[in-house]
Amino acid sequence: MTRGVSSIPASGLTVSPSRSQFFEGDSVSLSCEEDNSSAGWTVRRNTTRGTRTLCGDGWGKPAGSTCTISSLFKHDSGVYWCEWREGAASSSIQLTVTGGSVILQSPVLPVMEGDDVTLSCHTKTAPSNLPAAFYKDGSLIRTEPAGHMTLHHVTSSDEGLYRCSISAHGESPSSSISVSVKPSTNTSTSAPPSSPPPASSSLLPAVLLPLTSSCVVFLLVFLLVKQHRHKSKAPRPLYFTTVLYAEMEKEEE
Repeated sequence: MTRGVSSIPASGLTVSPSRSQFFEGDSVSLSCEEDNSSAGWTVRRNTTRGTRTLCGDGWGKPAGSTCTISSLFKHDSGVYWCEWREGAASSSIQLTVTGGSVILQSPVLPVMEGDDVTLSCHTKTAPSNLPAAFYKDGSLIRTEPAGHMTLHHVTSSDEGLYRCSISAHGESPSSSISVSVKPSTNTSTSAPPSSPPPASSSLLPAVLLPLTSSCVVFLLVFLLVKQHRHKSKAPRPLYFTTVLYAEMEKEEE
């Protein structure tokens, strides 16, 4: 479950010891941490016994923005988060309390993409370095002789439900592992602006267009003048010459 996060202010829930699975009888401390101050934040939870119950309301002991559960029971399994007095909430985490003898120690919060993640399989009484089998989404990954398995350079494909088992002791509950995308590292140096096209190529259309138009106009004027001169020098028609000659003879008489 993920609850909405208000922009004022931001807070995160931390768990000590930092794991998501606990044995019955273990103790845990949950704290709301904010950059400047944790004042105004309280721890709430959803369990089978109630929803949005406040630390101190039948469970846990509050001390400012920290809530301590001195002895966990199976019914303390549930979703925990920090809530601001005006209703804003942090991201939530899932805590699981088991009555069995094996737990899987895994990250409480999402892990960063590219990081290495180590999972450990523990029993309640025996040493923690016993051989353990690790599973993801119900399928066996491998068996590790010392009870520790490392996922190298995790990606989104490593997300899923993980559990472990130790021979003659039993198996742990399942815990979810989620992977967050690593934020890009933006440098302060901005990319240089793209270079403008060469002056010759950008000015070529602007220069050629009027030059071409002028040439066309000049050519048309030249052709018209040439045609006019050609017409003025052309011989007069025969009929005009005959009439003119007849008129001149009439005047002489």
